[in-house]
Amino acid sequence: MTSLRSYIFTGLLFAALGWGGLVFLVLFTLPTLGPRWLFFFFLMVALSGTSLPIIAFLHRRFPTDPPATSSTILRQCIWVGIYGSLLAWLQLGRVLSVSLVFFLAIGFMIMETLIRMRERSHWKPGEEK
Repeated sequence: MTSLRSYIFTGLLFAALGWGGLVFLVLFTLPTLGPRWLFFFFLMVALSGTSLPIIAFLHRRFPTDPPATSSTILRQCIWVGIYGSLLAWLQLGRVLSVSLVFFLAIGFMIMETLIRMRERSHWKPGEEK
């Protein structure tokens, strides 16, 4: 498992890029089509980068069987970014409600649980349990 320091450094790099891009967009651009898509991109990068050290710490604190790999931690951070961007997009169209927030979160959790179950079920020759 990769050290927590590398996750913190990478998370800070992505968070700074994302939040800096969002600040630039909000202060210096008009909400036309291009900057609007950039808003969702920077929001996803910002949320993913912010959640990266937190998720890495949670996996370090509460280990699973099999242990979470770097790709698993990165995938879960991307889920956070996609979830936040999706909520912002739905709010822009004025269709976001509390129940939709809840059901989308449950849906993302179910998808991640199914992916983790698939990872756990892979047969690896030579490994005995």
